[in-house]
Amino acid sequence: MYLHTPIHTLPGVGATRKAAYNRMGIFTAEDLLYHFPRAYEHRGDVHMLAEADDPALRASRVATILTVSTEPRVSRVKGRMTLCKFRAFDDSGTCEITFFNQDYLRNTFAIGSTFRFFGKVEANGKGRYTMTSPAYEPYVEGRSLPPLFPVYPLTDGISNKMITGHVAACLSLASTVEDDLPEDIRAAEHLCTVGYALREIHTPTDFQSLHTAKRRLAFDEFFRFALGMGTVGRSARITGAPVCRVSDHELDAFLAALPYRLTGAQARALSDIRRDLESDTAMNRMLVGDVGCGKTVCAAAAMYMAVRAGRQAALMAPTGILASQHAADLLPIFASLGIRGALLTGHTPAAQKKKIYAALASPVPAERLDVIIGTQALLSEGVAFASPGLVVTDEQHRFGVNQRATLSEKNGNAHLLVMSATPIPRTLALVMYGDLDVSRIDEMPPGRQRVDTFVVDESYRARLDAFIRKNVAEGGQVYVVCPAVEETAESDTDAGEDKSLLPLGADFAEGPTAPSDPPLKAAVQYAAELQSRLPDLTVAFVHGKMKPAEKDRVMTDFAAGKIQVLVSTTVIEVGVNVPNACLMLVENAERFGLSQLHQLRGRVGRGTRRSYCVLLRAGGGETAKARLEVMRTTYDGYRIAEQDLAQRGPGDFLAPAAGVGIRQSGGFRLAETWSDAELMNHAFLHARELLADDPTLAAHPGLRAEVERMYSQAGNILN
Repeated sequence: MYLHTPIHTLPGVGATRKAAYNRMGIFTAEDLLYHFPRAYEHRGDVHMLAEADDPALRASRVATILTVSTEPRVSRVKGRMTLCKFRAFDDSGTCEITFFNQDYLRNTFAIGSTFRFFGKVEANGKGRYTMTSPAYEPYVEGRSLPPLFPVYPLTDGISNKMITGHVAACLSLASTVEDDLPEDIRAAEHLCTVGYALREIHTPTDFQSLHTAKRRLAFDEFFRFALGMGTVGRSARITGAPVCRVSDHELDAFLAALPYRLTGAQARALSDIRRDLESDTAMNRMLVGDVGCGKTVCAAAAMYMAVRAGRQAALMAPTGILASQHAADLLPIFASLGIRGALLTGHTPAAQKKKIYAALASPVPAERLDVIIGTQALLSEGVAFASPGLVVTDEQHRFGVNQRATLSEKNGNAHLLVMSATPIPRTLALVMYGDLDVSRIDEMPPGRQRVDTFVVDESYRARLDAFIRKNVAEGGQVYVVCPAVEETAESDTDAGEDKSLLPLGADFAEGPTAPSDPPLKAAVQYAAELQSRLPDLTVAFVHGKMKPAEKDRVMTDFAAGKIQVLVSTTVIEVGVNVPNACLMLVENAERFGLSQLHQLRGRVGRGTRRSYCVLLRAGGGETAKARLEVMRTTYDGYRIAEQDLAQRGPGDFLAPAAGVGIRQSGGFRLAETWSDAELMNHAFLHARELLADDPTLAAHPGLRAEVERMYSQAGNILN
């Protein structure tokens, strides 16, 4: 067997299982080695049978070491179903163990033999217990069994037992995987070999070895991502972009059309943008700042400069309702200055789309659209620009590398400006957006009020209902954010998940800590309960699983004041501007990152009403309490982002920023869950140093191939 051995040559893998493996992106033995467990069963934490009465263990599977005391007997029930039963014991009691349709086990459990069983123990009183279909391993006194058992991501047709066996068959190949990381970097960072890491990630000897393996594999992902971003940035610095130069008089005309004056931070950002536009090197700039800081005005000024220079400008937003809001705000200003614009979304009628396509591509300047604002509809095949000059993407973290690249390709060598309302620490900005210059707007416009923030627990429930009613009675509107969609939706709440599982993303350097997470509040049920408690109010809900048209309708009704209380998941993190919204209530606030909470808080306080953000903590212990105290006392988005990075690591930032191409090609398996930001910083430092000496990775062909694979869906970036 070799690394490139096809998956279908493994024992028991026929056409059906081959197709199932292929659906998971597994085609070869090497792919299987890089299909990491999603969690681990902690079978090393052994309990006595009597401990099954402990409330903390009742809902979980546990490990027990039992000696078989009776001969297994097989009986037939209900047609073809058979039961194999026997008894086993420890010093605290006796357990009846049952297996379904596994007659062959009668020859496995001999009287007097000892096994480690792993399953749910049910107490029946008087020292008697039962287990059904537990996992089992022979136990020999003095010989340790592995404490952690891998649990893999699966698909229909592939069981965990099956994939565990196939991984075991391939594990000897781990030592043949070429270690592409330069030895000097591996030594400097005290990293294990890739072969050791691959063995231990699948069959960890103990918690420390698993941590060591995860650290090496996470470093590799950061390092390759950094190399890719570095080469994207190098290739993006192309010359030949249109020079979009305007006079001070022309720019003053645009600024005079605004209903307000720019802040100092906006003026500085606009100066950066103007300098880029007046160069023939394509601008690659990110404009970052809190919700409501005035990024869109700076983008509009850039679009105006491009149009005045004889070029076209495009602005792409992640949702139809946000694109429509931008169009409603900006197109009238552009029209007053003689600039023709249009809105293009998935809901635009076909006949109107046809007219827009023709106007964008028209070779006659007098018939041409100057500005287009839209959603991913701007990426449609029919969209072509006659004279592209500037591309703007809003809420950058909602778009991946591919989408940015596709829109840029449609616009030739056009300048690129991306906006993000997630304040990002400077070091992390270099990591996530190595191909972009960064302008920070760290000043809020005059009149933007501070949102009073409170942290409360469940005992405040009645007072919260009264506070919702009070704010609505005074004419305001309310957001309630829940972390889940529905209580019965496993994809949201992991309903039915064994709480004894240790997730791959947890830090096991010093062993696990028992989770004590409270149930997640769910938007659908919460809205119904709130409506029953407050029947005189108009309550609605919105979440990401709704059809776009339905979601947009609810958001539009809320913006129009037809809905008084909107219960939502974090889909409203990027939403409409509702100046009348004055109260934000976040359920299970301990489950959110600080930067995400800051984003949500930015949805209120956008009008003249005094506004509030109430963070309802349902658990999480002292750590969660300390984190939420940062939110209560801090309003600077950049300070909050620094705290988030220090406390939670880069995962929350990286997950949305990685880009579709990287995510789908399997580039991030561990980096998103890694909690040590220092490892990420070191990886990017080494990547920058390596690219300075070898810009095309010609001297590192293995690394080059891995980076190209990681960015495969974004095209060849190492030309």
